[in-house]
Amino acid sequence: MALINEHFLKLPNNYLFSDIAKKVNSFKVIHPKKKVISLGIGDVTQPLPEAVRTAMYKAVDDLGKKETFHGYGPDQGYPFLIDAIIKHDYAARGIVIEPSEVFVSDGAKSDTGNIGDILRHDNSIGVTDPVYPVYIDSNAMVGRTGILDSGKWSNVVYIPCTAENNFIPDLPSRRVDILYLCYPNNPTGTTLTKNELKKWVNYALANDVIIMYDAAYEAYIQDPDIPHSIYEVKGAKKVAIEFRSFSKTAGFTGVRCGYTVVPKELNGFTLEGERVPLNRLWSRRQSTKFNGASYITQRGAEAIYSPEGKEQVKALTDYYMTNVQLIREGLAACGIEAYGGENAPYIWLKTPDGMSSWKFFEKLLYETHIVGTPGVGFGPSGEGYLRLTAFGDRDDTLEAVARLKRWLI
Repeated sequence: MALINEHFLKLPNNYLFSDIAKKVNSFKVIHPKKKVISLGIGDVTQPLPEAVRTAMYKAVDDLGKKETFHGYGPDQGYPFLIDAIIKHDYAARGIVIEPSEVFVSDGAKSDTGNIGDILRHDNSIGVTDPVYPVYIDSNAMVGRTGILDSGKWSNVVYIPCTAENNFIPDLPSRRVDILYLCYPNNPTGTTLTKNELKKWVNYALANDVIIMYDAAYEAYIQDPDIPHSIYEVKGAKKVAIEFRSFSKTAGFTGVRCGYTVVPKELNGFTLEGERVPLNRLWSRRQSTKFNGASYITQRGAEAIYSPEGKEQVKALTDYYMTNVQLIREGLAACGIEAYGGENAPYIWLKTPDGMSSWKFFEKLLYETHIVGTPGVGFGPSGEGYLRLTAFGDRDDTLEAVARLKRWLI
């Protein structure tokens, strides 16, 4: 008799975005002639940059010739991509990262979900609230989160980020072993300054806490005072693992590529108190359970660091940041309180008249045919909010703003 992992039974039946898709599909069945505009799921809409496509075409040709054919790649990723990552994402900001500290993967979602494999099941976790659901769900799957009751997990320390505290989280109310931070933040679109981030690094250093730092949206930072990497803070390499993604930076949502940095000086502990380098454990985990992103994909990722690639990626992020500005201005004209969107492609709006997140989601869908993401789906502190994304087509974004104005003004 094969016994199941019963922690899976504690999870809600559906992932947040699956629930949204079902509701939207039901609406489309009932109203087949209505044009639905999605500002909900954070999927990109613009084509891959030309430099990326050209590099991938060449990589396909490489695989078609015996002398340039590639089979299994290196466990951590090809040196040509790792070297480009270090040069442009870290060395350019004065951060020293070794090649053996970079692990290329198929995206930040996979790595943030899988990183828990190298840590004991009884570690305590803390999350800023609202939070990207994968952080909590992946911990629930191994039994770290306790029991779900009234929207909260019993063993999770929730750190509220709301308008009342300007979306700047306080230090946890009790000590945690693992702390998740995402900046620029998904879903709120807000950021932390270097001084604010330093507070968290110092807390982690003083309490032997590991910070899981998701920097998937760093390419959208406009403010020079906002750090692009947690390693810009002194001491962070002793306490933090950083996750990066090419999905929202260069349109890789359908290609799948990202990377994780696990510094060699970062340690975990055995029950006896022995320090163990997590870099070694993550390398062992990846070599066993992951065969690497494809050669074609990694050549495409390398191309975003070329002069042409950088210019084209900047054009992509500018396109989406123009969308987010249009949404912000439209909501302001409607008298809707909204946050984020200045250094991130997300808008976090306060639902009008104290309406619940799901009720406002449904009114928005049925009365304007616009899809958002209910804030409560990101955690208890998300109740009363809704997330909109800037990843839509420009014409659709303009039409959505026009619909909102007709509806709310």
